[in-house]
Amino acid sequence: MATVSLKSINKWFDSSQVLYDISIDIEDKEFVVFVGPSGCGKTTLLRIVAGLEDVSSGEVEIDGIDVSSAHPIERGISMVFQSYALYPHLSVFENIAFPLRVAKTPKAKLQEMVMRAADILRLTDRLEHKPGQLSGGQRQRVAIGRSIVRQPKVFLFDEPLSNLDAALRGEMRVELSKLHKSLNATMIYVTHDQVEAMTMADRIMVLSEGKLEQFGTPMDLYHHPKTKFVAGFIGHPKMNFLTASCLSIDSDGVKVELPAIGKQLLPVEPIKVNQGEELEVGVRPEDLMLSETGKGLPLKVDVLERLGGSTLVYGSLDKYPNFCAMLQGDANVREGELVNLDVKPASFHVFDSNGNAMKRREVPEILK
Repeated sequence: MATVSLKSINKWFDSSQVLYDISIDIEDKEFVVFVGPSGCGKTTLLRIVAGLEDVSSGEVEIDGIDVSSAHPIERGISMVFQSYALYPHLSVFENIAFPLRVAKTPKAKLQEMVMRAADILRLTDRLEHKPGQLSGGQRQRVAIGRSIVRQPKVFLFDEPLSNLDAALRGEMRVELSKLHKSLNATMIYVTHDQVEAMTMADRIMVLSEGKLEQFGTPMDLYHHPKTKFVAGFIGHPKMNFLTASCLSIDSDGVKVELPAIGKQLLPVEPIKVNQGEELEVGVRPEDLMLSETGKGLPLKVDVLERLGGSTLVYGSLDKYPNFCAMLQGDANVREGELVNLDVKPASFHVFDSNGNAMKRREVPEILK
């Protein structure tokens, strides 16, 4: 397999810049996910790696070799698209074998490589079927099989699960993770779905409006988001945000005035902020719990979503109409009532007026 390095990648379409100085290093055998909302530039960046888009400035290196000007076929990559792009008149075997026939691979070798890919993807009992006889998940596995037989240095995936229903997406996430471990391959995967990113990636690159927001492990992005954007994008349900006033800063952290609960000392490492400055304070729904003392954040419950193992509670807190708490599935809460929520000070995330995070001091053992 191979390493991939992106060095100061910029991209313009006519007078519009869509990527801004993107630089990351992807390690050999690493599974990296590019994630972000629609229009953030993630697919354009993947196409630049593939050679399907020219880079306006910067370099793409694969295994230390500059391939910025190389034809896609010379880069040693294979790409799986959102659409399966299968030949409807060919069998599963012939679809997987197609790139090998184009390369004039000897018959015995071709047979061996197709059977190996089919075995990895559990398609051996479907080799004589046509694509129209397969489920969406099986068709996607055929498309992946066609990539496997090419034995690329790097696998590229462009939102390959977006055409599948929710249940199949969950199954295919597991299948792709198993495939990565089986092949020991370098993989770059594009998605707008942060659940796919969190569950499959070794590291995640979060993009917003063509700019790199953060590149790190799923747990690092979840517990130590560097910006308010990353904090709000990673995690489901989304993080709640409250506006707070900075009262003081000392070695213990930042003391703020929070709506509904008043003064609170938050254990973070402060960056340069001034007394009286407005800050954004975030708390994840899963970090909230029903108060046993009748004190805490007062939430007027508007909507309940009972999910079995958990209950999502949406309501109004002070001037914030869509505040969310994730409680236990059997939580004794009713729509229309007022409940009080507890949260540990260490669970709060603090952001300055530019959206930059102050690092939290208390984190799970897994990050230490």
